[in-house]
Amino acid sequence: MTATPSISFQPADRIAGFKPYFFASLAQKLAALKARGVDIIRIDMGSPDLPPTEAIINTLIESARRKDTHGYTPNGGTLEFRQAIAEYYQKRFQVALDPQTETLALIGSKEGLFNLSQVLLNPGDLTLVPDPGYPVYKAGSEIAGAEVFLFPLIKENGFLPDLKAIPEEIARRAKILWLNYPNNPTGAIASLRFFEEAVEFARRYQILIAHDAPYVDICFDGYRAPSILEVPGAKEVVIEFNSLSKTYNMAGWRLGMAVGNAQVVKYLHTYKSQMDTSHFAPVFEAGIQALTGDQTWLEERNKIYQERRDIVLAGLREAGLAVDTPPAAIYVWARLPDDEKDSIAFCNRMLEETGVSTTPGIVYGEFGEGYLRISLGTPTERIKEAMQRIVAWRKANR
Repeated sequence: MTATPSISFQPADRIAGFKPYFFASLAQKLAALKARGVDIIRIDMGSPDLPPTEAIINTLIESARRKDTHGYTPNGGTLEFRQAIAEYYQKRFQVALDPQTETLALIGSKEGLFNLSQVLLNPGDLTLVPDPGYPVYKAGSEIAGAEVFLFPLIKENGFLPDLKAIPEEIARRAKILWLNYPNNPTGAIASLRFFEEAVEFARRYQILIAHDAPYVDICFDGYRAPSILEVPGAKEVVIEFNSLSKTYNMAGWRLGMAVGNAQVVKYLHTYKSQMDTSHFAPVFEAGIQALTGDQTWLEERNKIYQERRDIVLAGLREAGLAVDTPPAAIYVWARLPDDEKDSIAFCNRMLEETGVSTTPGIVYGEFGEGYLRISLGTPTERIKEAMQRIVAWRKANR
């Protein structure tokens, strides 16, 4: 019998060169270590370990028990949820939004970040992306066929972009400027004055600012993060992405939002109408409860993160790593010891020898090399143990 020839299917050119997302690859490595009996402490991924409030959970349960909540919901979110988004922005930032034209529900904000490039960028267009930065900004742009201009975020500038350093010819070609404050991975913050400068820059060059803002409600030591939409007239040049994932401990619920420029919101809405059929109605109703219900519990939650932050800072400094105190977000961005240059090698060695999993800075771009990122989304006692292991490991290897 003649052997049947094997069949091979090739990927589209636009994704042929992409590797799996870092955390997907890391999961395989962690599974192998666990199979060997290694006790793994994960302080790598930004996934909150704490739950939402009982009021949020009970709203979901009660809604799911009703007979009229199991059909399709409007693409882009129910009007009630979009009104809740507008109410949240009004109370939190004193920003007025039209629920029907300036808000959009997302299946997690990551979906919107990726889709923005697909609806605005053509092959050959140019986008301005921070380095280090959340990988989806660059990946979404490249999949859309756009050229990516990376601008550095460095410690000497407070991990803020130097917009004046972007070449004139690059600025004139750019269609999107990506910003993210409070910042992942650095934990840096931006002032309203910086946002004013960014909006002025965007107006001058007719660029859309895409501001990724999922950490605005995780702040420490009395700091309160602004929205870029607080800048007068910002909606002319800004789309802001926000999420219930980090603010309300609802990461797995996949409920986010895009707000701001009505024309861009409409493009995203049209694109989504071709690719998804929205959320389960009880998730929207729980989201309404989260956005419009009691917000005081967030202060106590943030105190837990702040305690963890301080444990990490003390441990890393004792272990010989230089680190600044982040005023917001759920990450600590630490400089590797002077004798270490390769963040992947350092984090791999630490994982193998201590069982503590962190994220190499190079994952976030060339200017992330020489750093590692630690997430605060792990129970406090486990974070304490992780720091004890790291300190002991560093002392043993000096």
